[in-house]
Amino acid sequence: MEQFDVVVVGGGIAGSSIAAALAPAGVSVLVLERQTTYRDKVRGEYMQPWGVAEMLRLGLEQTLLEAGGGYTNAFVTYGEHIDPVTAEASAIPLGMLLPDVPGAMCVGHPQASEALNTLAQQRGAHIVRGVGDVDVIAAPDTSPIVRYEFDGIVYEVPCRLVIGADGRQSTVRRALGIPLAQIESRATLGGLLVKDADWGSDAAFLGNEGNRHFLAFPRPNGYVRLYLACEPGPATAGPERTQHMLDAFRLECVPNSERLANAQPAGPCSFYVGTDAWTDRPMADGVVLVGDAAGWSDPLIGEGLSVAMRDARAVTDVLLAGDDWSAAAFEGYAQERSERMRRLRVVVHVATELRCTFTPEGQARRVAFSGQMMSDGLMLGLMLSSLAGPEMGPAESFEAENVQRILALA
Repeated sequence: MEQFDVVVVGGGIAGSSIAAALAPAGVSVLVLERQTTYRDKVRGEYMQPWGVAEMLRLGLEQTLLEAGGGYTNAFVTYGEHIDPVTAEASAIPLGMLLPDVPGAMCVGHPQASEALNTLAQQRGAHIVRGVGDVDVIAAPDTSPIVRYEFDGIVYEVPCRLVIGADGRQSTVRRALGIPLAQIESRATLGGLLVKDADWGSDAAFLGNEGNRHFLAFPRPNGYVRLYLACEPGPATAGPERTQHMLDAFRLECVPNSERLANAQPAGPCSFYVGTDAWTDRPMADGVVLVGDAAGWSDPLIGEGLSVAMRDARAVTDVLLAGDDWSAAAFEGYAQERSERMRRLRVVVHVATELRCTFTPEGQARRVAFSGQMMSDGLMLGLMLSSLAGPEMGPAESFEAENVQRILALA
């Protein structure tokens, strides 16, 4: 029976990043992945500067750039209350938020997963793709065992540690009986990849116009990932949802937006109701959870890739620091992640109320917030924490009093 030090269940971005970091350090790693080909499932493709900092620490920059990723060093906020020239002049300089971090990174989720999985294999990890059912048997004072099916044969693999990196419907998490707390957003968010070689700008942008909140993240070679938050309805669920998404980008407040509205779809269009989910204990004897398996941030504020990179770096640090791989060794990771996700929940709550209240009162609140944010340290700290890292804002920014103060603006 073959044995490994670590079995990673899930060969996506978080799982493959961990495997790519552990294998060259002499840790024997098995990665189990269900997909034989990574598909565009309309996931997050924007890595905040704080996520880029973690990615750089893991040594993954060149891999992601070669996978079609690219940096954006400006973030523009457009809207009905501000003219485009002023909006662009007030862009947030993403390359100036953190030392030695050139900006945010936009990279295709399937391409990044494929590149990182390949890197892990090149560095010595054993990769099995196309696995069927997976089960994890873990108990105190015994080595965990992973049972998986591949090509009609069931294998059992003992190991020192199982890393659950298998997404929102995590088999590993369910096997351990770890529950997730969950909050459903009132915002519906959709995404679509388009290709327009003439778009020309590498600035990310977001904004509001009418009854919609829009976001766009450019990538090299003329690709742009579009996101739309709007009221749910037949147009977001039916066969016309792609055209609905494109039409939503015919914007008066964004120069040349008709190029995006007329662009060629380069992937599927899907809409989802946003959710936050979390556990304060993403580990047990012989097992630790990372990425969406451990809980996720509502995608409205684009933190998924950054959360995955922080998780990958933090867990890797524990495993390479010494021989203690017990649940207690991951206590620091659990505490940091719990507070990190709590702060992100506060940010997304405020962002949802500000950006997705499509009423005259909501517009008035956006205008008031925009006018005060730069001169109000607690407001600014709250919103910049999504870019520079949840730990960067003052603790008071995340308290109920500050949230209530923001939401009372008009």
